[in-house]
Amino acid sequence: MKTKKLKKDKVNIITLGCSKNMVDSEVLSGQLNANGIKVAHESGKLDHNIVVVNTCGFIDKAKEESVNTILEQVELKRDGRLDKVYVTGCLSERYRNDLMNEIPEVDAWFGTMELPLILKQFNADYKSELLGERLLATPQHYAYLKISEGCNRTCSFCAIPLMRGGHISKTIEEVVAEAKKLVSMGVKEIMLIAQELTYYGLDIYKKRALADLLKHLSDVPGLQWIRLHYAYPSKFPMDILDVMRERENICNYLDMPLQHISNNMLKAMKRQMETQEIYDLVAAIRDKVPGIAIRSTLIAGFPGETRDDVAQLKQFLEDVRLDRVGIFTYSHEENTSAYDLEDNIPAEEKEARAQEIMEVQQEISYEKNQEKVGQTFKVIVDKKESGRYLGRTEFDSVEVDNEVIINTPKPLKPGEFVQVKITKAYDFDIEGDVI
Repeated sequence: MKTKKLKKDKVNIITLGCSKNMVDSEVLSGQLNANGIKVAHESGKLDHNIVVVNTCGFIDKAKEESVNTILEQVELKRDGRLDKVYVTGCLSERYRNDLMNEIPEVDAWFGTMELPLILKQFNADYKSELLGERLLATPQHYAYLKISEGCNRTCSFCAIPLMRGGHISKTIEEVVAEAKKLVSMGVKEIMLIAQELTYYGLDIYKKRALADLLKHLSDVPGLQWIRLHYAYPSKFPMDILDVMRERENICNYLDMPLQHISNNMLKAMKRQMETQEIYDLVAAIRDKVPGIAIRSTLIAGFPGETRDDVAQLKQFLEDVRLDRVGIFTYSHEENTSAYDLEDNIPAEEKEARAQEIMEVQQEISYEKNQEKVGQTFKVIVDKKESGRYLGRTEFDSVEVDNEVIINTPKPLKPGEFVQVKITKAYDFDIEGDVI
């Protein structure tokens, strides 16, 4: 009877948080599918009877969203519209015991590395031969590729090592095999992700091996764009820039979270760098790869941050003119070393500082976009929205960066590459005509 019932089951996976979580959900989907279980991502149809919520536990806002989502699904179960609710991911890893007591209606809780245990709930087996077999939650033409798990850094504000453990690299062979599988599924662009991309290889090869990995990935037939996310600035492996410059299908793009610039804040955050070293690193990267787009994330309102620290951060942005910037307000996280510090800046002030810093970057972004007017760029088409095609240049990643509004009388397909001459510039987008 169980076998017959399994055929009727349909699982909806709800993914919260970062792209690393999305990959985990895609792997789970692939495993369920291989076991004959119907699965959907973020389905709004309510034609499923089981939900898996893949949670985020990184900062307060993410935790709140995760808890609210779990409660929404539990309510559907109470109403008889769901049979089972399972919870996995970082929030579950970090607060499992507390959550089990507070939300007993959840049928089972799982940590971040417990995929086989989740599958057991469905009488399904983990199939190790399915390396790279994922059901993509992204559009078919791009995908995230996780090259490692966990992090060995000890940044004082960050709870990720508590939830994801220490750094574990995949082998080059594993990553390349997964990339080939993705390309065979129609993927044109791969975004390499990790908790810390530039640490790759130190555990298994006893050296930083990201440059070697990039060479092998660049040789994968049909892989047109490779994009680097989550590079760490301390002990940055400059050899990856040589490969980036030499290989046409490696985007001139680097996502490198800096978090702050003042020595006061860098020391308190345990970032293992000083102000001048960061200035020098940005200059060296641009010298190695002229025209590279550097994206970074910053934190506003860390304990002890002064007005002078904020002024230094604004001055840094004006000095180096980063291409893309995202800003988070500080979240006081239990069991991090910063939790021992007094969270002395009110939430409203944190938000005000973040806005103040972002206004500086907004002007820089507009000026940089204005410089693109009249130039022609290779653009990947992402989607059609409100009658207009939207895409990205190699200098822009998915969702977080600029979009290109593409004007053309001809029909285009997602994943298609076109040459676009830029005619207009906005704060965070550009517009142009297909030529």
